[in-house]
Amino acid sequence: MDSLYSTPPSVPERLFKVIIIGDPTVGKTSFVQKYTQNAFRKDYKGTVGVDFALKVVKWSDTEVIKVQLWDIAGQERFTWMTRVYYKDSHGCVIMFDLNNKNSFINALKWKRDVDAKCRLPDGSSIPCLLLANKCDVPHRQIERGEIEEFFRENNFVGWTETSVKEGVMIDSSMNFLVEVMMKRCGFIDSPYDSDSLKLSGPDPYEKSQSSCFC
Repeated sequence: MDSLYSTPPSVPERLFKVIIIGDPTVGKTSFVQKYTQNAFRKDYKGTVGVDFALKVVKWSDTEVIKVQLWDIAGQERFTWMTRVYYKDSHGCVIMFDLNNKNSFINALKWKRDVDAKCRLPDGSSIPCLLLANKCDVPHRQIERGEIEEFFRENNFVGWTETSVKEGVMIDSSMNFLVEVMMKRCGFIDSPYDSDSLKLSGPDPYEKSQSSCFC
């Protein structure tokens, strides 16, 4: 699924708004930059309020998907604005840092905030994907079993380990979420229930757990 910067007018386009949330410094901005620009920068500047980015993907020969990403600041002082930022979202990425236990604990706060403030037109929760970032770092604070239990208990559509720095499971995770959003909106049929959708990824680091959607 290749990125496109101009598309023929005859090709139908669909627009999805995806919010990227989680604690500060877990890698949200770097994730967005890697996904949209295939770039990774070491110099970190905290997001103020919200930043925006757009990814245009040729989904098929007859369909183009525009993914509008809202990179929302994780600092506490901006949380009063989240209801505005979440409005009309089709999907969500909640990210935490495998080397920061508090960011994993706070992922529940972010999930509850989204569920309380944002719904699809039919009243259901928007699909949320859980990303465990920085799997390239060998010493982790959160084990796979903890993540799987958290995923099952809190109604995520899937989860995977990622490394924005090494480009691990960036495009695959977003393609998975786009497919779920397409299904939820009735644009595609799937042979699976949403809870059964799976996408397996590589295990690029000998010391890390395998990356997979469950």
